[in-house]
Amino acid sequence: MHRPAVAAALRLLPVGLMAVAIQRQVFAEHTIRDVKIQFVLALVVAAGAGGGADRGAVAGFVLGLMYDASGNTPLGLMALAYGLGGMTAGYVHSITPDPQWWLAAIFAAIGAAVGEAAIPAAEVVIGDSGWVTGDLVLVLPVVAGAAFLLCPLLLPVGRWMMGVKRKKWKAMVE
Repeated sequence: MHRPAVAAALRLLPVGLMAVAIQRQVFAEHTIRDVKIQFVLALVVAAGAGGGADRGAVAGFVLGLMYDASGNTPLGLMALAYGLGGMTAGYVHSITPDPQWWLAAIFAAIGAAVGEAAIPAAEVVIGDSGWVTGDLVLVLPVVAGAAFLLCPLLLPVGRWMMGVKRKKWKAMVE
């Protein structure tokens, strides 16, 4: 295993534990129109928007497994959905190598909506519950809006957690 991968793993696990604890203790109690804010998903999509699609998928898978292990969801369900959301948010790097905060926030909102919409689809595959309900129409905008608002705050944490250095632009010498 390479040294940067070990360093990223040593940062990913404690930050993930704190995010899951905040999700379970704070955001589970304080809802918006009976919708729980997905803080862990917001951190995943911020890591994806800051580090790219591959790092967003890794962050989503690891934090999703941690979320599954801490609750009553089947193991791997949130890992699949969060990995998809992190990967979607990371596609901002296909547009620009160093996105502005507002562009990263837009892609974080899109990634959060994709990740949250993937949960009912994955539940259908495992036979856990029904497909799209009327609640999804209310849940998706709230989760995407929360990720949009939290992304500028969580983007530096996501970059640090995944070991991403900001790109330094240098002028060409003539």
